[in-house]
Amino acid sequence: MARKSLRERALTVPEVKKLLESIGEEKLDQFQRRSLDYASKFSKVKEDKAETLVKTLIEQYGLEEAEAIQIVNCMPWSIEEIRVFLGGGRKIIETSKLQGILNLLDEYRK
Repeated sequence: MARKSLRERALTVPEVKKLLESIGEEKLDQFQRRSLDYASKFSKVKEDKAETLVKTLIEQYGLEEAEAIQIVNCMPWSIEEIRVFLGGGRKIIETSKLQGILNLLDEYRK
């Protein structure tokens, strides 16, 4: 039976974990179980906070959704690490803005 996609959107690792857990492990196929195992091990922020953090990064700091999601997935610890996710150094971003992002991430860490 082919599944029809209603819509597609990028998810953070914690959101993937929550989604797969909601299906129930006994109903997951092998790939989904591996994905759940990965998401459980590598989620860096609690599931209920990930979506809020992405929205805040987009709205307050003007990040693109893909950038915000990658930052939430990795939860960088320094300004230099944040720069990697923001255009790989091709974008010029004020240090004060990067420090604000770092402070926000610190508020959300597990």
